[in-house]
Amino acid sequence: MRIIGGVARGRRIKAPDTSGTRPVADRVREAVFSSLGSWVSEAVVADLYAGSGSFGLEALSRGAESVVFVENGRKALIALRSNIASVALGGSVVDATVQSFLNRSDDRFHIVFMDPPWDQDTGIMERDLTTLDRFLLPSAEVVVSRRHTDRIPDVPENWRVATNKRYGDTRILRYEKVESSE
Repeated sequence: MRIIGGVARGRRIKAPDTSGTRPVADRVREAVFSSLGSWVSEAVVADLYAGSGSFGLEALSRGAESVVFVENGRKALIALRSNIASVALGGSVVDATVQSFLNRSDDRFHIVFMDPPWDQDTGIMERDLTTLDRFLLPSAEVVVSRRHTDRIPDVPENWRVATNKRYGDTRILRYEKVESSE
């Protein structure tokens, strides 16, 4: 795995040595960041279920203002902290479950990446996405990575699907938060 674009382009990052972690392929991340475009520059970002931190590190490389990495797996945290140190672009690590982080955080985000383990129940993701809604800044985007055969999670009604694409075994869903006109 490597950083695809920006100031850290070409830098290698390590995946955690666990059976539950499935890093997103470079070409998939490249497609995601192409669809986000310049929106990443100066954005406040959350990388939930961070694993190796590939989404958040890619965002930092492309000019994100800050990234919060949320992860609670021991081996994943070791790889994540090593990758953050190696890439040397900053970012803060929160050792917690996503729900625990959302229950105690008061941060707000422009972009959120969610790449949970593929064996995670879609209902848990829906709970996380519903809770996440209050942490999103106007016009925020949420990028969700899932197995292509998994049920697409239901989201708050003020979100719309901007992208729903399959890349091999991976489905990328990009949601936009739309502000009501009232």
